[in-house]
Amino acid sequence: MPVNILMPALSPTMTEGTLSRWLKATGDAIAAGDVIAEIETDKATMEVEAVDEGKLGEIRVAAGTEGVPVNTIIAVMLSDGESDTDIAKPDAIPVLKVPSAVASGAHPSPAAAPVVASAIAAVMPSAATRPVAPAPAATPANGSRVIASPLARRIASQQGIDLAALKGSGPNGRIVKADLNGQGAQPPASAVEKPTPVAPSAPLAAAGDVRRTLDLLGLAYEAQPNSGVRKTIARRLTEAKQSIPHFYLTVDVDIDALSQLRQQINERGEGHRLSINDFVIRAAALALKQVPAANATWTDAEILLYRTADISVAVATDNGLITPIIKAAETKPVTAISKEMKDLGQRARAGKLKPEEYQGGSFSISNLGMFGIREFAAIINPPQACILAVGAGEARAVVRNGQLAVATMMTCTLSVDHRAVDGAVGAEYHAAFKKLMEDPLGLLL
Repeated sequence: MPVNILMPALSPTMTEGTLSRWLKATGDAIAAGDVIAEIETDKATMEVEAVDEGKLGEIRVAAGTEGVPVNTIIAVMLSDGESDTDIAKPDAIPVLKVPSAVASGAHPSPAAAPVVASAIAAVMPSAATRPVAPAPAATPANGSRVIASPLARRIASQQGIDLAALKGSGPNGRIVKADLNGQGAQPPASAVEKPTPVAPSAPLAAAGDVRRTLDLLGLAYEAQPNSGVRKTIARRLTEAKQSIPHFYLTVDVDIDALSQLRQQINERGEGHRLSINDFVIRAAALALKQVPAANATWTDAEILLYRTADISVAVATDNGLITPIIKAAETKPVTAISKEMKDLGQRARAGKLKPEEYQGGSFSISNLGMFGIREFAAIINPPQACILAVGAGEARAVVRNGQLAVATMMTCTLSVDHRAVDGAVGAEYHAAFKKLMEDPLGLLL
């Protein structure tokens, strides 16, 4: 009997995703373990694996479709001996059920990361069983059908590009965004607004209608649609700033000894070259072991104290900010942290992180020192209670033993959730972190 393949939930909080591409075409044979599609969330791209063998009988959601709700039927798989005539209405086809890959309160292992394509352990709501129709196809003058992704169609429409004149590089000649590069002679017509000078007596628009206000003021601008990543970041940061009572603690750290130690290790040429941020991660984790009350999360019923220092490290990507996690960083030497961070950073920028590699964490670090930022305060990443903002190391005049001297100083600001961590606890943590950074031999033990 034909079996529905559903839009999988890649994480406990996922409600929808983008079906970026199909790796199998209608009629292709499928073996257990075959990767049949790629799904994009607001943070990463994941592969969808089949758990049964058969044939891909029908694709119901086209590649490139955005906002596909979890549990929507995206395709139908046929068993041996079945044909297209056996495909019935969506509600007449059974859905295989298997244990959920992410149980409530459990931490999935990396081995469990591939998504099971043909089985989701939940019954679909009736609204989700309706197949998602592919985006309408463009039709050139000769009547043949042009196959293009929804994003490519939108860009082509904005830039006045004739899709029928292009050759697609995607599956089955599908036109994708990359095929449009350089094709548009003009910027999107709907994106660049012509200024309309405002008369002195013209009233301003309502507060929520920003574009209308800008038009009335005669300001030229370009409208760039918000990506799913940007919307998620905006929502989470707004919630954090509105609901979490932040307070801030700042210390200046002398990193001369640490810089010398790092240089000596790197000159030995053994393994990866260490960065200052690798030592910061190690010091932050060890300080949490010394001051466990800072490794916490607030809930209305209780304060949750984490048993390990899982350090979320902010990484900037083309799609927005993401925070891969060095788990149990207090148990790992600096060299291991360095190798793991380089791997996580590369895969984060490529959008290839698994959900368990960026969801969770007990404490965050945001380092803008490489951009020359001297000092800043970061917004807490809920449900965590603390985030450490690290500035650039720079030569400054300091007083040592009553004498003026020059030292390499780095300003670090701790943003703290006052509900979970008191001021004294935050100050104790910062003191522990500063001592570890200024006596770096302890970071190698």
